[in-house]
Amino acid sequence: MTTAPRRIDVHQHLVPALYRDALAKSGIVEAGGRLLPHWSPEAALELMDLLGTETAILSVSTPGTGFLTDRTDAAELARRLNDFCAGLPLDHPGRFGWFATLPMPDAGASAAEAERALGELGADGVTLLANNQGTYLGTEGQDALWRTLDARGAVVLVHPAELPAPAVDGIPPFAADFLLDTTRAAYLLVRNGIVRRYPGIRFILSHGGGFVPYASHRMAVAIAADTGRSPLDILDDLRGFYFDTALSSSPAALPTLLAFARPGHVLFGSDWPFAPTAAGQYFANGLDVEATPDIRHAVNRTNAEALFPRLADAPVSAPATRPLPQRLRHSAQRAGARLFFKLVQPGTD
Repeated sequence: MTTAPRRIDVHQHLVPALYRDALAKSGIVEAGGRLLPHWSPEAALELMDLLGTETAILSVSTPGTGFLTDRTDAAELARRLNDFCAGLPLDHPGRFGWFATLPMPDAGASAAEAERALGELGADGVTLLANNQGTYLGTEGQDALWRTLDARGAVVLVHPAELPAPAVDGIPPFAADFLLDTTRAAYLLVRNGIVRRYPGIRFILSHGGGFVPYASHRMAVAIAADTGRSPLDILDDLRGFYFDTALSSSPAALPTLLAFARPGHVLFGSDWPFAPTAAGQYFANGLDVEATPDIRHAVNRTNAEALFPRLADAPVSAPATRPLPQRLRHSAQRAGARLFFKLVQPGTD
């Protein structure tokens, strides 16, 4: 019998009713070019059992609270979301963690909510959108937040948002714009010295870092010309990010990511439920097929355990006993997904 990988998923989302309702009041029914998906803890656990995921660290995706122009309303929504998230690990021990939502671009209010979420509610880290109402991470005026996160040694999931420009007809934002958005934030965090001034913060770049691994040397040359810094130092800063594999562990992308990232800095991610179950299976198979056993185990679990020590100390969760029809369905889904992955890979000619 194949041993379950016991993955730790650092890029999985939630869409609780209170958030869906708040979005609906503003006329928002989609994010990144996709309709808001159904979410429930039970549906999340079924997906996790299918992928062999033991623990998922949940986060609210774009638009976060950035669709609210009133700062008080944004801060209140962030509080409500974080209070909701704090209850999930209590209701489902060992299965869920969470990243706190912060009311950016208000850095002062975000610092206060980060302090509350990390210090009082037990958040595993915070989520920051790459840009908030057109203001990118790494620009001026955010030091109050960086000081708080640095003092806490916080983990920050950098998640893309829609670009502060009209989308191109025929190109949904999640397909290409999101990758550029993450890359822009990473560029500014390095170019403006944030990662050096606040070394206690551990940044995870979503979706394999966008274009960062692929374009890292080109970016380093540009930043060096702009700042006078050594390209090697800049590359060292770029390699210092953590990267998740959400929608990014393909035979084309994964080797580049593994070649660029520091050892221990690649983490498993699914992007469910915005990425549908079939996509989660496809890219999980990419990791399982393309990576060596040691790398696969590190990406699936031990790299995340080093970043979130509480997970390394947690007892092994006994998998839920699913009804036989459900177990048979999962087995058939996994077999079908593995076959599909093999069939759609391009040839070598």
